[in-house]
Parts: sequence; C-alpha cells; structure tokens
Amino acid sequence: MKIAVAIDGSQNALRAAKHAIALAQLYPEAQLDIIYVADYNKAKDERLLSQNEESLLLKRKQKADPVLNMARVAGVSAKMTLLKGNPSQEIINYVNAEAMDQLVLGSRGLNTFQEMVLGSVSHKVMKHVDCPVTVVK
Repeated sequence: MKIAVAIDGSQNALRAAKHAIALAQLYPEAQLDIIYVADYNKAKDERLLSQNEESLLLKRKQKADPVLNMARVAGVSAKMTLLKGNPSQEIINYVNAEAMDQLVLGSRGLNTFQEMVLGSVSHKVMKHVDCPVTVVK
C-alpha cells in the first residue's frame, strides 16, 4: 500500500503525519511518502531571511525530518519528497503520478468564508486526486 502525507511544519500537519504513520503500521508492506512542498511565494520570503541556499534547505529539512524520524521509530518504511511550487497543484500532480492508495492531509480549520476567500489546500487536493483522502484536524 502506498500512503502519502503532505506536511508543512504546522501542528495540523504533524497530527496528519501521526495518523498516516499509524495507518501505515497496519500494513506491513506499506510505503509512506512524506511530501513537503516549498511554495515559491514563501520561498522568496525565506530566502530573504536566509544567508544562503544551504540555510534555506536546512530550514526546510528541519520541518520535514521530525516526521521522517517518527516513521522510522514506528518501524514504517518512509521516504521524503521535496517539491517546489503551488502546494495544492504539486500535491495533486505528485499523488496522481505516483498512483498513491491513500493521502493524508492536515486541515487548518478554515471556516466557510475563509475557505471561499483564501482557498484551502486540503479542499482543492481532495477534489482532484485519484485516491481516497483523509483530512486530519
């Protein structure tokens, strides 16, 4: 079983990762793919705060490595995938291209008005991926 979890360093994403790891533990042959998308707009801001490319990469890894370590401690086979671009579109493209069996996402908990104005990565992704999606609050 191929399970993917999208993370962004938030507490909601951490809860989603814990759920994905627990799900992967139920299937001995499960492969967990931890997806981190560097948003170009945010990357520009991060780059201004960073001294160089290595420190930018280090900041991104600091968000992703704890989840990878949690999976290893739990005995789950996991890999990290770093993507660049619009988070919802990159997640959709990757999950569909890799033919994932399950996707787990965190939700920021936007209300209906906020979601309409701001958009929601989890809402957009749910509509366009070809596999079941679990949204963890």
